[in-house]
Amino acid sequence: MCRTGGVPEPAGAGDEASTDAVFTALLEDSAEDLYECAPCGYLSTMMDGTIAKINGTLLDWLGLDREAVVGRKRFADLLTIGGKLYHETHFAPLLRMQGELRGIALDMRRQEGGPLPVLVSAVIKHGSEGEPLLIRTTVFDASDRRSYEKELLRRREEAERARAEADEARRQAEADRARLADALAVLQRSLVPDSLPDVPGLESAVHYHTASPDQLGGDFYDLFPVTGDRWAFFLGDVCGKGPEAASLTSLTRYTLRAAAHHDPDPASALTTLNAVLHERYTGDGNPRYCTCIFGIIETGGEDGPTTVRLASGGHPPALVLRSDGRAEFLPTPGGLLIGVVPGAPIGTAETVLAPGDTVVLYTDGLTEARNGPGRDDLYGEDALHAFATDHAPASPHEVVTALTGLLESFGDGLDDDTALLALGVPAAPSLIGPATSHTS
Repeated sequence: MCRTGGVPEPAGAGDEASTDAVFTALLEDSAEDLYECAPCGYLSTMMDGTIAKINGTLLDWLGLDREAVVGRKRFADLLTIGGKLYHETHFAPLLRMQGELRGIALDMRRQEGGPLPVLVSAVIKHGSEGEPLLIRTTVFDASDRRSYEKELLRRREEAERARAEADEARRQAEADRARLADALAVLQRSLVPDSLPDVPGLESAVHYHTASPDQLGGDFYDLFPVTGDRWAFFLGDVCGKGPEAASLTSLTRYTLRAAAHHDPDPASALTTLNAVLHERYTGDGNPRYCTCIFGIIETGGEDGPTTVRLASGGHPPALVLRSDGRAEFLPTPGGLLIGVVPGAPIGTAETVLAPGDTVVLYTDGLTEARNGPGRDDLYGEDALHAFATDHAPASPHEVVTALTGLLESFGDGLDDDTALLALGVPAAPSLIGPATSHTS
């Protein structure tokens, strides 16, 4: 390694003589010593690359002896195989064309310790006639910079790999979510009828809004024949969401269908359902329940009246839009949630539908939708009554279409499943049409 003589230290900030001595010592430092012990490597080569002069710093870096280098080796001989290839194909041709190069990254061969990353700058010295005489080259140790660049590259590769893994995980999650949504949609459709049957002398319409595509809804409805001119229908809402709610919905639907065929009395059907749910779920300490309104509608043919008998277990009251423009609720007071206690009381009601009258069943997703500027107010039964009055008279299809538009107007204030079922007597026989089914 290069060593320099001792340099006197200043005795103090105010000692002018000592300070002058330091500066004098620096000025007397020989140019040869500055060359040999510079903090970078220096070498001069002939135009063919033969080394004519090299400083001690570079010799120390490479672990070489001056006698073995000067006049015996070319600059390219100090490089690694890759560095030598780059020198011959790029460095040397560019230097001859441009006359100088700056900050070229190369690797030099050390006697021990592996390659030395360096940054090389070179300039051609020309004679008085412009002829090239020699090449002066400066070499800077780039080990720390190379380590930093490798670390930077490693971190970048890790970040890119992590980003790629995150993108793949996101794509997989989206695919899984899509498959889940498809499966849930299929299962959801299995919990309600694909369409409503044609009922002689009646019109029917339905709409089902699912609040979340990621969860099974708990609302249900059905319309089916029982005996003669009598048809059973029901609509309700089970507690909870997801698979447990789906299981409860399935049990409720099939129980009500079986009960209606056994005894087509609305109160009797709900009493049977209450007993089944209470027996099935209360024994394991996980009670499950539902609200439900069950009805029997009996058409009177062309001349007779159409009667509707209803029973309710804790469900919002049915709404009737009359042909004369009135709207009224059919209260079923006293009805208790189905499945909570044995022998739960059931509320009942009865009405007659004239031509042009429509009865509407709905779940509480409609009346409990949040509206107002801050989405803080519940829509409520009073607003629903006013809405129905504004639209009466209306056929089942017309009233369900109007209510569907109302649901859409709530936007994110509609955060619960909502089912609508409307049955009505046509204003004229010619208006009798097939059932209409809407599902969203």
